[in-house]
Parts: sequence; structure tokens; C-alpha cells
Amino acid sequence: MTNSGTAEQLTKVYLKIKDKRSELSAAFKEEDGKLSEQIDKVKKAILEYCKEQGVDSVKTSAGMSYRSAKTRYWTSDWSHMHEFILEHEAPELLDKRLNQANMKQFLEENPALVPKGLNVDSEYMVSVRRK
Repeated sequence: MTNSGTAEQLTKVYLKIKDKRSELSAAFKEEDGKLSEQIDKVKKAILEYCKEQGVDSVKTSAGMSYRSAKTRYWTSDWSHMHEFILEHEAPELLDKRLNQANMKQFLEENPALVPKGLNVDSEYMVSVRRK
């Protein structure tokens, strides 16, 4: 692509499409937000109904509703959590994923130290900004 007119046209088209997507996305998010609020109200009403009736599920001709407990775990003290995991040899308490920014920095600072089994995938991305 040596013709700057072509690059200018592509940039204009790109920005026009991006603007339209932003417009559609904003409209969708607004409408979806309203629907999400309505669903939350109905969910609360179903939970209240289950509590009042002392049941965990309700079967109707329209469908079935049920409630279940969702438990989440987190720590506010990572240093003690790491000690605990090491002490009890329980690495399965952690997710198996790499911190992308930290791995990149480590490899940049230690180019000779590449862990066995590390996979790397790079691709070029295109970014367009307005003038």
C-alpha cells in the first residue's frame, strides 16, 4: 500500500465503522442495562418467594425456578496465603494461568531463562486514532 489516498480512505472507513459500532454498543448497553435491572428485581422476588415458602425450587407451567448457594473465596493477605499453600503443599488452590505482564517483564529481564513448556504467540495488531 504505497498510495496515501488508499491509506486515508481505509482510515476514514475504519473510523466510520468504529463510530457506528460505538453508537450501537451504547444503545445496546442502555437497553440491556434496563432489562438487567428488571431481571434482578424478578430474581429477588423469586428468592423471597422461595424463602417464604421454605422451598429451593418451584415448578410452574411456564418453567422451573430454583435457588442455590454460591460460595466465593478470596484472600486479602496474599503473603500468608502463599505461606499456607506452601506449608500444606496445596498448589491446586491457585488457578493455572500466567500473569501476562509479569511473564513479559521477567523474560525481558532474563532472556536466557525460559521455562520448559512455555508457549509464546505474537501477532500484529492495528490501532487507528483520530487526528
